[in-house]
Amino acid sequence: MGGFLLSLVVIAAVLGVLLLFVVGQYNTLIGLRNRYKNAFAQIDVQLKRRHDLIPNLVETAKGYLQHESKTLEAVIAARNAAQGASGRAAADPGDPSAMRELAGAEAGLTGAIGRLFAVAEAYPDLKANQNMMQLTEELTSTENKVAFARQAYNDSVMAYNTQREVFPANIVAGIFQFGPAEQFRIENPAEREAPKVSFP
Repeated sequence: MGGFLLSLVVIAAVLGVLLLFVVGQYNTLIGLRNRYKNAFAQIDVQLKRRHDLIPNLVETAKGYLQHESKTLEAVIAARNAAQGASGRAAADPGDPSAMRELAGAEAGLTGAIGRLFAVAEAYPDLKANQNMMQLTEELTSTENKVAFARQAYNDSVMAYNTQREVFPANIVAGIFQFGPAEQFRIENPAEREAPKVSFP
């Protein structure tokens, strides 16, 4: 009888330790997932600001760039695509396809803005426009904030992905279906640079 009771105590202790381990790993994964979602929320705030600045930029440029309507339309189309992709990524920042779509849409928007500024270089009156200078300054500041927020997000995603892949946490991650999170990367090296928006 004493041996049976000792066996039950040992089994209960092992199960208790195992349960504490699973709960600890689960809570760690939840905390890391919430951290990268919060980091994405910071990106989302800056992307919304960027998207809100673009219509004002286009309106300011429209009066000077009447013969460049395709360039202006391309910027608006790229902005709308980026806004839609941003909304889908914000709904689930852990979704790899939504993050790849967002990265592609933002890269397209960066390219369109770069083309707009390249065209604007040929219009000295536009470059000297006070509203245009203020908008380009705000856009530059926002681009820098996006870059910092993206770095913080990518660091959080790396910590989460590392935790869910290491043994024995990967067992808990598999049981509770903690999938990998996608970093916010810009694949084309030329698109990594923020558009040049400086006007003398």
